Amino acid sequence: MKGVLKGVVPGPPVLFALVACLFIGTGVVYSWNTALTIFNMGLVSAIMALGVNMQWGYAGMFNAGIMGFVALGGLAVVVTSVPPVPAAWAAGGGQVLLGLAFGAATIAGAVLVWRRMAAGRLRGFAVAAILIAGFFIFRSVFDRGVAAVERIEPALTGYLGGLGLPVLLAWPVGGVLAAGVAWIIGKTALGLRSDYLAIATLGIAEIIIAVLKNEDWLARGVKNVTDIPRPVPYEVELQASAHVLALAARLGADPVTVSAIMVKLSYGGLFIVVLVALIWLSERALHSPWGRMMRAIRDNEVAAAAMGKNVGARHLQIFVLGSAVCGLAGAMMTTLDGQLVPGSYQPLRFTFLIWVMVIVGGSGTNWGAVLGGFLIWWLWIMVEPIGLSMMEMITAGMAQGSALRDHLLGSAAHMRLLTMGVVLLLVLRFSPRGLIPER
Repeated sequence: MKGVLKGVVPGPPVLFALVACLFIGTGVVYSWNTALTIFNMGLVSAIMALGVNMQWGYAGMFNAGIMGFVALGGLAVVVTSVPPVPAAWAAGGGQVLLGLAFGAATIAGAVLVWRRMAAGRLRGFAVAAILIAGFFIFRSVFDRGVAAVERIEPALTGYLGGLGLPVLLAWPVGGVLAAGVAWIIGKTALGLRSDYLAIATLGIAEIIIAVLKNEDWLARGVKNVTDIPRPVPYEVELQASAHVLALAARLGADPVTVSAIMVKLSYGGLFIVVLVALIWLSERALHSPWGRMMRAIRDNEVAAAAMGKNVGARHLQIFVLGSAVCGLAGAMMTTLDGQLVPGSYQPLRFTFLIWVMVIVGGSGTNWGAVLGGFLIWWLWIMVEPIGLSMMEMITAGMAQGSALRDHLLGSAAHMRLLTMGVVLLLVLRFSPRGLIPER
């Protein structure tokens, strides 16, 4: 049976070559602009899949809250690189910071009292009193500051803005922010069983998205943050460049198209550097004594604990590392999009799809996660137009206005979901451990 399965799935070099052919074919048949757009998001998806593979493939932890950490990476871009809004800071920025300080002090005080006082009813009353009093002080200060900030030109700003730093600095900040939140979540949720951990992380991710949608002072909520600074030149600037005009003349192409391709190539170069660095670090970690320890904990926690390994600490460590990589990818994606849209963070795209990438590529292998990221993202984008073309060919001989024709053409939009299911079934049937299985 093993020999049959081994013959069904080609080796990794062949698989990567086949995926490369998909992108090249997209450029030839559709346009190189489209192919590079899909390729850049494939790079970001591969990085997200690497983060999830660290948690599941290394340690067997099921994180269903991927979109929350990706959204935190996007928030980091706004907080780090968007210019501040001086009028908003003058109106209520100080009150907002003071309110947050009161909230943090309340939580710290409650924790301190809980640890210092002896167990008993008095400790419970003291902690409750601190939390209730602190909550009302926090709300009285914080709400006034928020109201003042959100009144400052709400159609254009209505938020504090960011620090105005270079946008590339926002990428590691996104990883650090996601890692910090993951540490807080891990300290409370990693003691849960795997299925309860999945429910908890999904719920926490929904809370993060709800905060981004409703706290306008932070990132404009559902009004979105646009015009985020870019690490590469703008297309309009390149179109006015003599070098681009000369290149377009030599190629016989439109300068607009040439400038768009150059921008996407610039983004792709930056993303490739990040992906290569992460793969190198991940491979070194996976094949080190630390990586062997993580796999031992994944396969048998009881035996690993009996050998003196701190299972809880290692779970927290890998949960934080994987979440940091997802936050980094979220910051890169927001930079690529040039805007933060909290309403676009949906579990279907940022949780289910990333899990499909890891499962199809092969959990426990870094190269499998990368392969799955490119392949599944290409399918997710291209299956719908390909399906529509197929339906148009099938219905070419049908009468206009035919109910069957309209139904078939309308069903093309659902081809991507059908394809994801079929791909999962085929992989689980013929290569249950993924296209590039773990050794």
